[in-house]
Order: sequence, then structure tokens, then C-alpha cells
Amino acid sequence: PFPGVTLMNSVMLVAAGGALGALCRYLTGMFASALFGPFFPVGTLIVNVLGCFVIGGVFASEPSGPIGDFVLQGFCGALTTFSTFSLDSFRLFQQGYVGRGAANVLLNLILGLSAAALGLFLFRVD
Repeated sequence: PFPGVTLMNSVMLVAAGGALGALCRYLTGMFASALFGPFFPVGTLIVNVLGCFVIGGVFASEPSGPIGDFVLQGFCGALTTFSTFSLDSFRLFQQGYVGRGAANVLLNLILGLSAAALGLFLFRVD
């Protein structure tokens, strides 16, 4: 861990950030549904875009230690994993690994959607 920050401190920062991120995700979904109705997952879109913005902005400032633990791992991790996926993909492209970046995008979308469909099929209660 970061000098002066114990592993337990890091764990607590991730947990606190995660609690805040999860709460923000939940409340955003509720408010978006109330405002826009159930016709499109606006709440999910909002948290995904917001999470991508936050993770990009915070990562650009090269956070380490407590800030990274709280914001990147905790808050953004609970708000949306799409932000982490976006940052991972962008970094691959930025480092010149275009094939790896494209594979990451395609695999996450295809396998994620397929896994969701399989889970819905296998565990559907009718």
C-alpha cells in the first residue's frame, strides 16, 4: 500500500467509497425512473457516463494511495464497473495495443451480454 497507509486503511477506504458509489447508483436509478419512466435505462446510462468521467478525471491526476482507493476502486467500482472497463480499454489503445483494446471491448460486450442472457434463461422463474 501507499506509504503510511495500512492495508486495513485501504480496505476501509475502498469500502467507504463503494458504499457511497452504490448509494449514488441506487438513487440515480430511482430518480431517473421517476423522471423518464421505464422505457429506457437512463439511470444506468447516467451512472456509466458519470463513472467514466470521474475515473478518467481522477486517473489523469495520477492518484495513488487513499484517493485512488476511495475514488477509483471504491466509488467508481461500485457506481459502475463500466468505468473501469472503459479506462482499461482506453489505456490499451493509448499504449498502442489496438488489437488488445478492441478485443477487450468486444469480449466484454459479447460475453457480458451472453452471460446475462444465459443467467436470465437458466434462473428465470415462471
